[in-house]
Amino acid sequence: MNKTIRIEESKDYQVVENIVRLAFESEEMSDHREHLLVNRLRQSKDFVPELSLVCEVDGEVVGHILFTKIKIVSSTSVFESLALAPVSVLPKYQKQGIGGALITEGHKQAKELGYTSVVVLGHEAYYPKFGYQRASQYGIRLPFDVPDQNSMAIELVPHALDEISGVVEYPKEFME
Repeated sequence: MNKTIRIEESKDYQVVENIVRLAFESEEMSDHREHLLVNRLRQSKDFVPELSLVCEVDGEVVGHILFTKIKIVSSTSVFESLALAPVSVLPKYQKQGIGGALITEGHKQAKELGYTSVVVLGHEAYYPKFGYQRASQYGIRLPFDVPDQNSMAIELVPHALDEISGVVEYPKEFME
């Protein structure tokens, strides 16, 4: 399998929408609207084009990941971070390391762009494989009720979250 990860281009939008829709089609913890979220986030001021990545296998786009700017807000400070949402792989290519490759490359690119942390709402057995820990360990909370084990964060730079705590403020496009 020949995998290539690259920045998403506008010509990929329709294919990516289909990948996202199909990837979440049978997920019971999904509202099945993730493809609409991706479309809204591309229009957001918090969209980072360099962090919307696709994975091609033998020239076919089969996976996508998106990182969007967020804030962690406390009573005394505002800290910029990223949200990972969503990571999507066509069902026939799942469990072949494509999602992991997208996450790893996304973290690398985010760090190169100067970002120091990422927050994710996701599966408690999957994201810890990539270094994610419960966000509550850092004093970070999401603005809605979710099980603690599904709210996670990672430091892309050691100690990036040492002095950070507060509530995640997502772009309004997440909440529509």
